[in-house]
Amino acid sequence: MDHRLAALSMVLTLLSSYTWTGGGAIPRSLSPTASLVDSHGSTLDPRQLTALQTMGFSSAGDPCTAPSPRDNATACDDDAPFRHLVSLRLANCSPDLDLPTTALRALSTLRSLAFFRCPIAAPRRLPGPLVASLHSFSCTASLRRLTGVWLSRIQNLTDLSVIGVPVVASGPAVVLSQMRHLRSATISAANLSGLVPHHWHAFNLVHLNLSCNRLKGPVPSSISVLGFLQTLDLSSNALTGTLPDSIGDLAALKNASFAHNSISGPIPDSMSQLSALVHLDLSSNQFNGSIPKFLSGMKGLKFLNLENNNFQGVLPFNASFLKRLEVFKVGGNSNLCYNHTVLSSKLKLGIAPCDKYGLPASPPPDRSTRADSSDYSDDVSDDGSGDRGSGGGDHHGPSKLVLGVAIGLSCFVFLVIFLVCLSKLCG
Repeated sequence: MDHRLAALSMVLTLLSSYTWTGGGAIPRSLSPTASLVDSHGSTLDPRQLTALQTMGFSSAGDPCTAPSPRDNATACDDDAPFRHLVSLRLANCSPDLDLPTTALRALSTLRSLAFFRCPIAAPRRLPGPLVASLHSFSCTASLRRLTGVWLSRIQNLTDLSVIGVPVVASGPAVVLSQMRHLRSATISAANLSGLVPHHWHAFNLVHLNLSCNRLKGPVPSSISVLGFLQTLDLSSNALTGTLPDSIGDLAALKNASFAHNSISGPIPDSMSQLSALVHLDLSSNQFNGSIPKFLSGMKGLKFLNLENNNFQGVLPFNASFLKRLEVFKVGGNSNLCYNHTVLSSKLKLGIAPCDKYGLPASPPPDRSTRADSSDYSDDVSDDGSGDRGSGGGDHHGPSKLVLGVAIGLSCFVFLVIFLVCLSKLCG
């Protein structure tokens, strides 16, 4: 009898060391502890807790409620009896961190996955259930290197952000062509080459940032199909050609930057249709022609950068328009000038005033006491150059009036002497 009681006691002891779930028994050491119970009485799925532990998360607190170490972050749903992760952010990772396939499979409920300053190797492939579940993927200075094919497999994304990570692909179309639900796409500072996509499938795209890459060729006219686009940043690439007239079809556009490319030609007249435009940056290109006056009619415009181009002619803006802008830059256009009867030199626009022919005149010498731009009429002659004596500096020769009087008197005296001599000879 004593032997039977001892055996029964041993079985009960072994059973008590396990917690049973629908999927079978797991060691108590991997099951949720009392500290992982939230106010609703639910706990994180034990498999996901184990996965987080393999990624360096501590088991001392509840990943669904307690702050995580080293700027990591998690968010969970409210399922019962176990909660599940819906968002995971890994930040400032150790280079030795591993992301095993088993751990990633356990995280198939994630809708958002982000890496921030995690210089680790990218997983060879994300598990299918996780790929299907993800709606947001962000990678900043992480995962060392990605390929366009790797990214393109995450087809259900609405938000994609890859910044400061080399992406090996023949162009952004390789990444974006399969993502039909995208609303925000950023692939910046990724050393991405190729062309700006000519065919678009994510017609609901609101934000597009392909800046700081090596994209070449023109801005395609097909970009006009992105009718919901509010932000377009193609700055710091190697784009050429002219801006297409179809740019005016982007009726919702608020922020546009084409800075630091080699785009040429005039500003398209169709841009006057962008009534929602707030920020326009065309700086450091090869734009030419005159600056269109319609820009001053854009009531919402607050930021306008036209510096370092080849614009020419007279600046068509008045002081009230420039005062309305928060930022205005137009320097670095050597063939552009401003009407000094309309704009004050105190604005320091970085361009010269115009002469009477509408061409840039040499700027006058600085005067600390100058009140306004009206002094240009004293300093600049009709042909755009100031009167200067042969000796330079402040020295000026005799006035023309004095010289004229002296010459006239000399001629009169000579005439009198001549007549006196003539009278004597005749007498």
